[in-house]
Amino acid sequence: MKLTYRPEIDGLRAIAVGAVIFYHAQITIFGQLPFKGGFIGVDIFFVISGYLITSIILKELISTGSFSFKNFYERRIRRILPALLVVILSSLPFAWMYLLPGNFIDFSKSILYSLGFSSNFYFHYSGQEYGAESGLLKPFLHTWSLAVEEQFYILFPVILLIVFKYFRKYLIHILILGFIISLVSADWSSKSYPSISFYFLHTRMWELLAGSILAYFEIKQGHRSKNKVLNTILPSIGLFLIIFTIVFFKLHFPHPSLYSLPAIVGVCLIIWFSDSNEIVTRFLSTKIFVGIGLISYSLYLWHYPIFAFVRINEITEDGLSINLLLVIITVLSIVTYYFIERPARNKKHKFNIILGSIIISLVISIGFNFNTINKAGFKNRMPEILAKNLEQDIFDANIFQESWKFWHLLRDSDGEYCFNKISRCEFNTSSNQKVFLVGDSHAGSIMYDLKDKVIRNNYQFITSVVGACGYYPGFNMIITKTGKKDDKCTDEYFQRLKEVLSKERDSIIIFVVRFPAHISKLDFNNQEDGSKNIRWYRDYVSVGEYDSIQASFKNEVLKLSNNNKIILLYPIPEVGADPNKKIYSQWINRKNKFSKDFNIEYFTTSYEVYQNRTKSSFELLDSIKGDNIYRAYPHTLFCNTAIKDRCVTHNDEIIFYIDEHHPSLKGSNFINELIIKEIKKIELKSN
Repeated sequence: MKLTYRPEIDGLRAIAVGAVIFYHAQITIFGQLPFKGGFIGVDIFFVISGYLITSIILKELISTGSFSFKNFYERRIRRILPALLVVILSSLPFAWMYLLPGNFIDFSKSILYSLGFSSNFYFHYSGQEYGAESGLLKPFLHTWSLAVEEQFYILFPVILLIVFKYFRKYLIHILILGFIISLVSADWSSKSYPSISFYFLHTRMWELLAGSILAYFEIKQGHRSKNKVLNTILPSIGLFLIIFTIVFFKLHFPHPSLYSLPAIVGVCLIIWFSDSNEIVTRFLSTKIFVGIGLISYSLYLWHYPIFAFVRINEITEDGLSINLLLVIITVLSIVTYYFIERPARNKKHKFNIILGSIIISLVISIGFNFNTINKAGFKNRMPEILAKNLEQDIFDANIFQESWKFWHLLRDSDGEYCFNKISRCEFNTSSNQKVFLVGDSHAGSIMYDLKDKVIRNNYQFITSVVGACGYYPGFNMIITKTGKKDDKCTDEYFQRLKEVLSKERDSIIIFVVRFPAHISKLDFNNQEDGSKNIRWYRDYVSVGEYDSIQASFKNEVLKLSNNNKIILLYPIPEVGADPNKKIYSQWINRKNKFSKDFNIEYFTTSYEVYQNRTKSSFELLDSIKGDNIYRAYPHTLFCNTAIKDRCVTHNDEIIFYIDEHHPSLKGSNFINELIIKEIKKIELKSN
């Protein structure tokens, strides 16, 4: 029994794929994202898939009394694999040209899992949060939804056949029960286990079963709604619910959950109550919507890798507009639809021939991606400076994931991260000689390497490094955007830390703070790289005896210096741009994309700008005097040395920074040598 073609469903597909593409494009209007809930387009696809697949299976069961799994899965193979493999194979050269080794390995794993229709599991277990900045750089993240659908296609026909044969009169009850259980499970787990709820089939099943229930009633009754009044009103309400969700739904809402119901209900209303004489049905059946719906699968496949590679390549920063990208995606999708999808689905073309082409493509794709993993992302295709610095990036090899810095490598005895942990992390506690590291994220950047160096010199190493805090008793940190108090950098924290430190005798306390930002309340502008004088995202408000953070820091450090040795690390030179990105950008924009050799243009900043930026910081630190005060100067490593009047960010082999101002693991190695020299001076003086 053949399905009756319904053009309005293609129109629904057009809305679904358009919402997803505009969401992933991150289009802004007046600084706002008008498609905040565009990801709900995937949920629309799920309802449509459930409706169509159930219609196919039930009509065949009713008309023939049996079901051909061979024909069903042949149709699925024809429908899904050819276009998917074309997109995968087309992406391989771009991955070779642009992806860093760690990203290349992740890319290859995601493809292998997507070909096994299990990429939803891969992205969940690899900790990839959908909608996160890092996810925008993963070309095949969108295949998680294909995996969910394919898992449904594998399991559902078997279950439906069994229920139809042995529990036929309870079929609708089982469908409704499955819908309720899945929805309740999704609503609960979206709050407790959001990643599982987002990526897994059991919490998406209710959306697919919503379509299945519609298909059941349509086949059972032999028709959909014949109520002219409802057919006139409800499709408009359905379209409103869909658009409302796309515009106002937000990613941080629990999803899928009861919050997702309006969009699902909206799709169901249109499917069930659409009528050829009704305005929404006519609107969705127009040529433009039907045309987009027909190529929606290709649009969905192409858009995400194209956006990802563009972001990786940073082409948009050089003026490639989103409009041009959409044109490219549309043209590729039209070509794929007419030259790949339609011929593959045409039964005039023998399945054996199509299957042979699919197998060849699979062998190429699987072989290439397994080789990529075995060859560690083909590190040898990269220039030495990038390959060497990627060796230090042992956790993800994604130098653009802002949430990961080297301070996350240091953990306490319970396995918790030492950075942003208000309670202290202690190492080598058998030693009676203590070295404290106190400060903000600049201290966090050097503490992993410093810990090893300190322990090798037979000291106990103790950290109290939190966020952007510094050390300012009598102050609360305020988030400038919200005006609310930071929950970490509070006077309560500073007072607890002060109480701990004030009890110390003959210990070494190292202070590492990004004073230029704290004092000026401005982020760094190198005055050469297009950066601007942007207000720093935090501020300090006095709640105690001091009227400035300078006075607080100076007086509190002087008090500590009465009984302890103090090492003050002067400001680490800031960069104003990520040198990793700069060098990486040079590499991906090289003329010969398949050559390892290219000449690096050195990325440096002005020493004079550094001096002006840090003048107040130097004045503060210089004013802290005493026999127990020791000083280390990072700028002597990077500024006015290799290049006169310039501060370098790398040499031929090493990049000294992980981002715009935090030192890399190898950069911190040089800085920590300065600190160890001061510790040695303290030892000599004590002896």
